[in-house]
Amino acid sequence: MGRTENTAPESGAESAPGIIDGAATPAPNGLNHFDSATIRVLWPRADGGTRIASLLQNNTARTQMKNLVPEHFGWRIQPGILGQHASSPQSVHALLGYFLKDRESPTPFPGRDRLAREGLFDWGLGPPLEKVIEGPQHLQHLLQVPELYRQSVAIIEPWPDVGTNPRGEQVRASKNIAYMLQQIADADTILYPVWRSGIDNPGRLANVLSAGIATVVQGGNPSVHDARSFDGGKAGLEELLSLVDELLLRRSTGSGPSIFICLGHQLAAASHIRLVRRAALEVLGLAQLPMDASGRALAALQRLCQRIVEVGESLPVIKSGEVLAAGWNHPSFAVARNESLEIGTRRLMPYAQRGDRSHVPEELHATHALVADELDGVIDVLMTLEREVYVEMFHGDEVNEEAALFANWAYKSLHDAIIPMRHALAVSPVSWLLSLPYAVEMLGQTRVDDASWTEVSSTAIYYKDWETRRIRRSFTCQFHPELMADIRDIGGRSGPRYQELKENDGVRLFMQLLYHGMQE
Repeated sequence: MGRTENTAPESGAESAPGIIDGAATPAPNGLNHFDSATIRVLWPRADGGTRIASLLQNNTARTQMKNLVPEHFGWRIQPGILGQHASSPQSVHALLGYFLKDRESPTPFPGRDRLAREGLFDWGLGPPLEKVIEGPQHLQHLLQVPELYRQSVAIIEPWPDVGTNPRGEQVRASKNIAYMLQQIADADTILYPVWRSGIDNPGRLANVLSAGIATVVQGGNPSVHDARSFDGGKAGLEELLSLVDELLLRRSTGSGPSIFICLGHQLAAASHIRLVRRAALEVLGLAQLPMDASGRALAALQRLCQRIVEVGESLPVIKSGEVLAAGWNHPSFAVARNESLEIGTRRLMPYAQRGDRSHVPEELHATHALVADELDGVIDVLMTLEREVYVEMFHGDEVNEEAALFANWAYKSLHDAIIPMRHALAVSPVSWLLSLPYAVEMLGQTRVDDASWTEVSSTAIYYKDWETRRIRRSFTCQFHPELMADIRDIGGRSGPRYQELKENDGVRLFMQLLYHGMQE
């Protein structure tokens, strides 16, 4: 995301006591219960990671639990809290459709259209925020009850907050995601605060995440182009990118979609480059390919990969006439500082080339145009059918247009080249290439100010099934669809009522992405 602090919170600032309507009794102390120092919505900012260190210290005891069943953690076994009956992926999907059909229909849960008022609404306190995976033991216990994670939306929290808003409040936007999903569709969520828990096994975690309804990778304050900005958390840049790599390779038949927000959007952009580079270099290192006695198939694929390497190593990223990165080995190739900080409400507009892009090979532009014509990314259709769409921006970094064009071209070129040799690849050391995305389309952009744009404000990640040709999608967005115009988290502010959510463009857009992604 990049740093977005404006001012420090006022010393001793307090929120009014609050309640969680319809919530069960909070989990017992020592299990899944924060103490008063951790509950605070407004934390003093500290240098050198001391704030994160204090949070980790406060919760060390909570990762030392053994021989406990989920009920001991205060976890509900039956999903949903608003209705008379348990929720399910099918009921969640139906309620998303009901929410999206218009802007006037009343809540399907009369009298329960505000889950939280201002005050204590935080992870670990009790339903609906009681499921928090803070370490390997929590994950081990979760795996014993697959109905929990298979009927929930997973939220990956890479950092304690997404930044500091104009009020001086650190914003924990993951709570907003959970609130929206529960209020609109009675969909449960499970939080994975990897900044606190670390990531021991990215592949295993990705397998668990992809088995659920969906995975949301949240925002955060660090910068993808600066690994040191992740210091203080238990999951560094490399660990986070390894997890996102695995998530991008897990979108298959029966998996849930991934939605990457802000820092998540930027991590996905960097992972695209990592996966393309890994694919090209591994193919170039092959001596032979099974079922390719003549070597022609491998030779053709290696010629393409050599071209991908040549373009990747030489493609410059240019902003305001200045070369910021020369090739994919530069840390700012995928993500760089925005020309200007972008905070507040912006109109989301369709992607369009702006300014001089002659430094980008024409084949990259042409391939993106082909993908845009062939496929629908939900957001592009929404901007056509809806009135003007407004979203909340809260970032200092952005995904580079050049990197997005490159990733899309490389993915689609690899896919087209692999089609006639996919059966040989399936029994080769590079069989994982069959899990790569088919394409990445830039869908929307926002205007930062008179002189600059966020060209890559949203993308659709397409996957094409090799045998059926069916399309599956995941999505990324630089904006925060879960934040209202005040850029505050739930708890810092009262939870919006159902009707307010129904009228909010960002919320509707997020639910559209989830609704369509669940169908695939």
